[in-house]
Amino acid sequence: MGKRKRRGRCVKNNTNVNIEPEETVEAPHSFVIHKGLPGGNLLELTKDFRKVMEPFTAISLKERKKNTIKDFVSVAGPLHVSHLSIFSRTEVGMYLKICKLPRGPTMTFKIHNFSLARDVVSSLKKQNVVEAAFKHSPLIVLNSFTAEGLHMKLMASMFQNMFPTINLTNVDLNTVRRCVLMNYNPSTNMIDFRHYTIKIIPVGISKGVKKVVQGKVPNLNRCNDISEFLTKSGMLSESEFEDDPSNQVTLPQKIISRGNVESGKSAIKLHELGPRLTLQLIKIEDGLLDGEVLYHNLIEKTDEEKLEIQKKRENKKKLKEKRKKIQEKNKEVKENLKQKLKEKSLEGMKKVNPQEKSSSEANEVKEPEDNDADYYREEVGEEPDEDLFSSSTANAKRPPKFVQFRRKRKWDDTNKSPVKRFKRDGVKNKNSNRKRK
Repeated sequence: MGKRKRRGRCVKNNTNVNIEPEETVEAPHSFVIHKGLPGGNLLELTKDFRKVMEPFTAISLKERKKNTIKDFVSVAGPLHVSHLSIFSRTEVGMYLKICKLPRGPTMTFKIHNFSLARDVVSSLKKQNVVEAAFKHSPLIVLNSFTAEGLHMKLMASMFQNMFPTINLTNVDLNTVRRCVLMNYNPSTNMIDFRHYTIKIIPVGISKGVKKVVQGKVPNLNRCNDISEFLTKSGMLSESEFEDDPSNQVTLPQKIISRGNVESGKSAIKLHELGPRLTLQLIKIEDGLLDGEVLYHNLIEKTDEEKLEIQKKRENKKKLKEKRKKIQEKNKEVKENLKQKLKEKSLEGMKKVNPQEKSSSEANEVKEPEDNDADYYREEVGEEPDEDLFSSSTANAKRPPKFVQFRRKRKWDDTNKSPVKRFKRDGVKNKNSNRKRK
């Protein structure tokens, strides 16, 4: 038997090996980014909106100034991202753009008023922020989106598709912990955005019993007995008198919270989490941040102007396709030329035939080799000794004719003054007294 192959640490810790469930893949995912001028609490508002879109959003998305929309669109497919929300700020005001990836449409909203989540929570008397509520996606509630017009239908479908759908037959009420309310005002054409957490409270029991059921320690300082605490009149909850029967529901399932029983009555309470937004629809574009304008709130154009714009867009599209074809042809020509040059260079790198090699060597002019013995005869005028030039140094290169001199100062003891003398760098030749050039 062969040895069992061991898996490395990187393979063991690889989280991509585990296949995601089908519900997670089909759920709409989103990117929330910001663009434009800095300041104006733009970054904080972007983070708060990411908190609303949890858990199917990139909560720790790191974006840079160099990043473009194409960068986010290119990685949207592998990450199952279906929507892109862009907060931008200009000199005129702040805007929110919601895009459906990868081909649109795109909706542009103007932000008239907004409040951050920290300001909303700090203004409440009872702050109820539960981190476990952000493990599941919120419930979307649309109000007064039934007006006529194509833009109203597109808005309603866009907001609904940003959050995962709920199957009423299989839904678990314990996962419905948050809700997003979108209210449209037909008179002002404004949209109010609110974010709440849902709390279920038992109904029909006294305040003392409710404390005991919910696990709180009651204060029996003013009571003689526990029965007096439970049956004392006036111990009803203050909210019991304010609760309307329309706020009470019958629970079809068992709820994890204490005091809520299956098939029992409970009241639904909403605690605001923030942020608050007041939006106005400006325009709807057919493509991704581009394309035909389907609706515009401020500008109205005639049919002739619309046809003229459409013709310009078609001509631009045709010109783009034409340039693309020309570019592809030029690319093919360059690749063919590159291949030919490659083949030509490979042929030149092949070995030369021996006959051609011998003929080329014969035609070459042999350069005279340097010989120390000849150099000695020319300079000294005498024949060198037999042992002066050995065989190893016979073919060595001769020293250069022109030898540099360096100037050194040597102290003369007799005159007690520095004397300038010249010393040759190389070996001094005693037999030659000729001046060197």
